[in-house]
Amino acid sequence: MTNPTDNVAAIALQAGDPAPAFSLPKNGDDTLSSASLQGKAYVLYFYPKDDTSGCTREAIDFSALKPEFNAINVSIIGVSPDSVRKHDKFIDKHDLTIELLADEEKSLSNAYGVWVEKSMYGRKYMGIERSTFLIGKDGKIAQVWRKVKVAGHAEAVLEAARKLG
Repeated sequence: MTNPTDNVAAIALQAGDPAPAFSLPKNGDDTLSSASLQGKAYVLYFYPKDDTSGCTREAIDFSALKPEFNAINVSIIGVSPDSVRKHDKFIDKHDLTIELLADEEKSLSNAYGVWVEKSMYGRKYMGIERSTFLIGKDGKIAQVWRKVKVAGHAEAVLEAARKLG
């Protein structure tokens, strides 16, 4: 049997592709599914780990812009392999206002092709490639950002979301 992470690099979702379906636990001991978002636009952003510097900055930036996303009826959903318990602590510690999905089995990360081989100091390991997907009301991917640099990213996503119409 092949490992589902073996061919992750072959998955390259692009604008126009249907967004993969999901149902995952989220902060607050609830569940969120793509079916419940049908007919709505949303941002799905993947990040490596709660409470690290870049991931914290990104979550704070998206939380700060949440009222502007709400004004255009676009939800913001963060996804990492962390547990719901860790997400709840992360949200409380930084007063975050966005939803966070617990993708502990990496099913959604694999579906979106963001669970990839990484390298640091010559050591190879599997991890999340910081990526964001803007999903339109039609359930199709409207825009993709890969290998995201956090500075200014939430603003760029908001600008793209405003153009969805």
